[in-house]
Amino acid sequence: MARRYDSRTTIFSPEGRLYQVEYAMEAISHAGTVIGILSKDGIVLAAERQATSALLEQSVGSEKIYEMNDNVVAGVAGLTADANILINQSRMIAQRYLLRYGSPIPVEQLVRRLCDLKQGYTQFGGLRPFGVSFLCAGWDSAFGFQLYQSDPAGNYSSWKAACIGENSGNAQSILKQ
Repeated sequence: MARRYDSRTTIFSPEGRLYQVEYAMEAISHAGTVIGILSKDGIVLAAERQATSALLEQSVGSEKIYEMNDNVVAGVAGLTADANILINQSRMIAQRYLLRYGSPIPVEQLVRRLCDLKQGYTQFGGLRPFGVSFLCAGWDSAFGFQLYQSDPAGNYSSWKAACIGENSGNAQSILKQ
């Protein structure tokens, strides 16, 4: 039954679901775990790099934590190629803001602009949603340290502690304690 509704990103199933977004979420649930914890003095962002093969050289692997700007870093879970595209876009957004206003972009504004781009890919035909989720950690003068989580649908939210990737449900329950 799902086969009739999963060929396009703009077609909703009778239950109101976008299967392409759910497939992107599934890709994230098989990726390495990324955990972020916010405190008054800073943010801890840790990522697990999964070995895809015993033959793969560990020192030449894909990154899991990227610098988006001088004041924002992001941990990613999901498809690395999609993450690279979005990281480059976020760097361009941050640099345009810096050039125009002469100060670093506020953390939430960068996350919102990135999520607007991600949401657009769920709205137009011929495009598939990005199969990547971000934990964005940063600091700005207005709100101090901040931690945001985003998903492939373009939703984002602020957290004190969050986890994405494989076994994120178990890690989230431990963080609640």
